[in-house]
Amino acid sequence: MASGSNPVTADGQMEEARKTGEALLTSGMAHDLKAIQVLANLPLPLSKKYRHVMVGTMLKENVSGGNKAQVLESLTHLAKALSILEKYGCNLTSPLRPKFWRSVKHANTVFRATVDSIQGGRQVLFLYGYTQQQSDGLSFPDDVTEPDREKVAAVTLEVMTLRTEIDMLIKGTHPHEEIFSDFIPQFNIEKDATTTDAVVIPPQQAEESGRKRSPPPVLPKPKLPTEFQTPKLPPSSESPAGMKNSSSSSTEQCNLCGGSATVVCPSCDHQSFCDACDDLFHRHPARNHHKREPKTSREMCCICGVSPVHARCATCVQVLCRKCDDLFHSHPDRKGHSRTVLESTKVNSASSSTWTCSQCATVNKAQNTLCATCKNSSTPSNTEWKCKSCTVINQGSSVLCEVCERPRLAPPLSITPALHSSGSITVVEPNWACPFCTFVNPLSTTACEVCRTPKKQSNVSPTLQKSSGDAKHQVPAPPQPKPKPRVGLDLKRQDRMKQDGLKLVQQIKEAEKRGVSPEEVYAALRFCDGSTDPCDWHTTELPQLLDDICGMAASVHANVSASGEGLALSRAEAKLAWLATGGDTERAVMQVLRDRKLKMMELHSLGFRDTGQCEEALRQSGGQVKDALSLLQRPLLDPFHKRIWSEQPEPPLDPNHPDKERLCRRLLALYDLPSWGRCELTLSLLQEPDMAYSLEDVVQAVRESHDRDFIRRVLNNECPVCLSIFPRSKMQSLTSCQCSVCLDCFTRHFTIAVRDKSIWDMVCPTCGNPDINDAENSNNYFSTLDIQLRECLEPDVYDLFHKKLRDHTLMKEPNFLWCCHCAYGFINEGDQMKVTCLSCSKSFCAKCKKPWEAQHQDLSCEQFQQWKRDNDPEYQRQGLAGYLRDNGITCPRCRFQYALTKGGCLHFTCTQCRYQFCSGCNNPFNKENCRTEQCNFTGLHAHHPRDCLFYLRDWEPEKLQALLKRSNVDFNTEAPDGPQVGTCGVMEQKDEASNADSPCGVQTQAGQAGLCDKHYREYLVSLINAHSLDPAPLYDPDSLTRACERYRVDIQRRPNEDDNAYYFRLLQKLMEVPLGEKVCRNATQEPHAT
Repeated sequence: MASGSNPVTADGQMEEARKTGEALLTSGMAHDLKAIQVLANLPLPLSKKYRHVMVGTMLKENVSGGNKAQVLESLTHLAKALSILEKYGCNLTSPLRPKFWRSVKHANTVFRATVDSIQGGRQVLFLYGYTQQQSDGLSFPDDVTEPDREKVAAVTLEVMTLRTEIDMLIKGTHPHEEIFSDFIPQFNIEKDATTTDAVVIPPQQAEESGRKRSPPPVLPKPKLPTEFQTPKLPPSSESPAGMKNSSSSSTEQCNLCGGSATVVCPSCDHQSFCDACDDLFHRHPARNHHKREPKTSREMCCICGVSPVHARCATCVQVLCRKCDDLFHSHPDRKGHSRTVLESTKVNSASSSTWTCSQCATVNKAQNTLCATCKNSSTPSNTEWKCKSCTVINQGSSVLCEVCERPRLAPPLSITPALHSSGSITVVEPNWACPFCTFVNPLSTTACEVCRTPKKQSNVSPTLQKSSGDAKHQVPAPPQPKPKPRVGLDLKRQDRMKQDGLKLVQQIKEAEKRGVSPEEVYAALRFCDGSTDPCDWHTTELPQLLDDICGMAASVHANVSASGEGLALSRAEAKLAWLATGGDTERAVMQVLRDRKLKMMELHSLGFRDTGQCEEALRQSGGQVKDALSLLQRPLLDPFHKRIWSEQPEPPLDPNHPDKERLCRRLLALYDLPSWGRCELTLSLLQEPDMAYSLEDVVQAVRESHDRDFIRRVLNNECPVCLSIFPRSKMQSLTSCQCSVCLDCFTRHFTIAVRDKSIWDMVCPTCGNPDINDAENSNNYFSTLDIQLRECLEPDVYDLFHKKLRDHTLMKEPNFLWCCHCAYGFINEGDQMKVTCLSCSKSFCAKCKKPWEAQHQDLSCEQFQQWKRDNDPEYQRQGLAGYLRDNGITCPRCRFQYALTKGGCLHFTCTQCRYQFCSGCNNPFNKENCRTEQCNFTGLHAHHPRDCLFYLRDWEPEKLQALLKRSNVDFNTEAPDGPQVGTCGVMEQKDEASNADSPCGVQTQAGQAGLCDKHYREYLVSLINAHSLDPAPLYDPDSLTRACERYRVDIQRRPNEDDNAYYFRLLQKLMEVPLGEKVCRNATQEPHAT
């Protein structure tokens, strides 16, 4: 404790700062801890300041070194580890904890290099709550759901305070360094006079200043207290010689912890921060948007943030110091990264023991031939190198020797001169290895003691000068003996070894073509001479050798066996043993006996105790345990096989059988249920009194789920068509809706739709979806329906479905035509009016679809119809009945024509495209989603114009004739020439079982051209529509008002407006509404006079 300090005041400050810091940490405000600097500056013993962390023990165990530089290096390493521990604590106290906060992995390279490399690091993690040891790290116990935030905050505050104090010790700014003198005895707390700017203060002044000094104030901004800041010099003043400028030194330090600054924040008055403090300080929501700029003076490592940058990795886009680069890129996934050295490597006395890769700048050991990262060679690739094993000269680009395929050896270490006590310098050489036989010889020998190969000459100069440079003390080296030259021997030996190696490679290639493995070739070379081919020897001599091995093994087994019986071995076993021993016969005998013993023990462990049967099974299977096991199990499975392959049917499973275990085993064997519990569930469901399903249905439902209620729902599904109950597996669904029907109803519905109806009826039998007229939906629907119908329809019905689907697709073509004779459809590629059907070979008009006649040539369809009325006796005899037939109903969508009248029900459904429309005005009938604005009617309806037959068929013939006379339109009133039958002959479709067309048959009226009243009105309306006559002028006031309301015409009466003016104005507005756009306007009229 410093002299002059008040312990009570210091204790109070410590308690206050501790409470404030723990409260901020608990609330997640680790970035705003000003209490750390207060705690670090308190002159209290470490045992009183630190209650949880054993600081004294941690300093004694982690700080070492014989001088101050080594102590500072160990303190720096300890500070890095504490900064990592500090982040662990801040993460645990933060409200937004990381996802994997429960565990700490040892495989993390940063963790291994910092926390795990110091003593006491794991004890701090234990205080945090990581008390459960795992194979790959530490974790919280399983029963702990939340960390003890108060305890973690207290421990984290002490870790942060200790890290701050160590940083102050390293920088020499700690106000009470004497506190650490008992724990760091090597550390010299007295500052060097040549490197300090401190002023010597007398004891009296120091005591007075100690009394007056107050604890560091809590400043509103994250700056150091003013008593620890170096005062800034004025711009004009110059720093003393040998002293750093205070402004430049302050910019290099973090404004919070005093460490090396890496970023500058312009939004915080250009304050400097290290990486750790920047992460904590700018995590606050009020400052997380600040843009920080990196320090341009000196770039720091992106991992530790303390050491300067050594290399830049282009793959992971990081700058790293030397230690972090070695640790980070030692991982197998990052060994191939390409790095660039940013600082020059200092050359020292130990530089000769390492080399730097020219490709990736990785520092490797001298004995490593290849780079540990990129696997490139240590020497330039354009120089040849000599193999140290077989002395073959190889190309510089090759990594392995061409002959022996051994890697290139590292060059020998450089020779270091040693200084003797006498002052002379001698050459110190290690023992040398023979380049031919690799025997290590003593230094004094001049030739190899084994092969007598002479020792190579040393590259060191025979004489070296003394370091002092005195020429008179030069000592000449003793002369080396010169062996006799061996001219050409090395080259001959290299050629011979190369030829032998190439010959062996060629033999192996030829053997592989003949199905002989390289191991067999190598073993065969031990027995055949140079004239015999190994493959031929393998074919002729190897079987006899294998028999000899089996015989010798049997005799050896008989000698050591108690029974004295031999052992039956197969050639396959003998061959495996012979290859495993490299062709050594004696070793192969012992190897095959050991292998047979292990296989016998394995079969015995599986329950087969009969030694004779096991040996015979192994002999028949060639020593393969799996095949031998099949041979041993075959007799045991014979009864089961006989029962399986017998002609008798499998007995049905009785769920009420008393042996439940036997039933469950049968279920497992026959139905492949996932577990024993599912088998018991199946039996319990089958034993329920109301269960009336087959065993297969219940098993399939049990496979899907183990929930009993869900299984009941799966087994009980009502068909909406036949109202029967079926399991879900026997229900069929369509992709266009959520409806499900049973398989029988599904098959019956689509069979009838294909045979008796059109393609538009092939929809869901329940809801009628989808809309076939939608091209996109119909294509997707029919592609899926085709797959479903393929399995349930008969072949002829399925072919008919494809035919109708084809016609449906062809009808969308603009040139598609229907034959009026045989109802055959085809695509007309010509532009002639006369078209010949490809099916019946009859001709018809491509425009009016009428049978072709010679008089139609060079005449339009209207002119041809007028000619028929004037000249065709049969047409004149039919009169208006033929006229109405020829001007029948035409589908507005597919243009299919019907020779029917428009009378009767105007709601017409086309049999070809199922389009529903009004036969009077061709407007569509809507069930829902009506496209007319402000229409809220949801039933079946259509929007008819005022000249539609829907409204005019209720007018009397005299009123219709009056409308025609008003516009001078001729109409027919007389019956056609010829005998009259008194009944209407217009063809129409009757509601009969045959659904065939037949004459109307209603009694005709006088003055109606031989037609009944209904068809005569239709005839008059067709003339009105053909001449686009507006029926509005003949409306009475009530009809005029209703028509205005129908077409949304304003019917509001003006003030003082009389009835004539009011109705005249309504009539003018109604006539502004256009007539029906889709009404047939074919202007043809009957030539007969009125």
